[in-house]
Amino acid sequence: MQILFEKSFSYSLLNIIRYIAKDKKSAAINFKKELQNKISLLKKSPFMCPPSHYFENQDYRDLTFKGYTIIYKIEDDFIKILDVFKWQTFN
Repeated sequence: MQILFEKSFSYSLLNIIRYIAKDKKSAAINFKKELQNKISLLKKSPFMCPPSHYFENQDYRDLTFKGYTIIYKIEDDFIKILDVFKWQTFN
């Protein structure tokens, strides 16, 4: 499966990386590398993450990573990475 990144994801990730880099540049670089590795696992197991809390459709999934939620959608031939943000608790 191919992975496609929406502009909203790229923009949000850039802001997160910039924020982390203010404190420690190497931590920002490591965060990005580790996130890329985690996302690449979706190619082999797109259903490894639970259905999204934000959509009522099983094709939308929430990948959690170091306190962040990455929302992605599974489509026929690809996975679309939609956005990344600080995760929120649900009651």
